Amino acid sequence: MERFLLILALVAFFLLCLWGCWLGWRRKSREQSVRVPPFPEAPAEPGEVLLESQGLYVSTIFAGHWQDRVVTRGAGLRTSAIWRLHPGGIAVERSGGPDFWIPRESVTGIRRDRAIAGKVMGTDALLVLTWRLGDAELDTGFRGDDLDDYPQWIEQLSDHDIKGGAQ
Repeated sequence: MERFLLILALVAFFLLCLWGCWLGWRRKSREQSVRVPPFPEAPAEPGEVLLESQGLYVSTIFAGHWQDRVVTRGAGLRTSAIWRLHPGGIAVERSGGPDFWIPRESVTGIRRDRAIAGKVMGTDALLVLTWRLGDAELDTGFRGDDLDDYPQWIEQLSDHDIKGGAQ
């Protein structure tokens, strides 16, 4: 009987912890929904695909704060993804999460990095795109299946159209 009560207490404690995490995630999402406008949707006709990479959408964070994950509107969900570069921007197509569009004129930088909320690597295996959405400056992290694509992304998005160039 004592063992049963101990197991029951442990299960109750575990469920209480899960409930607390869920409440915290919801609170953070509500707070961020005021600070971060809705992510843009891809245009119906985005134009030709200039570059495409498959991999893992890791997270979107507030720029400069590598652990401050944006969780509102499904942005906090880590999913497999395809990034497609079009003349007007980047289409981020996610399985299991909402797709979004990063307008090219919003991009302020692109770099390789080692860490972003949800992923820490031993090498610079993450591609991090810095962009503006309303008043918020965001970093969106991507872990590509083929790291050899990264120089092409950096070259394409570090041209003279971007203020600030690559970081």
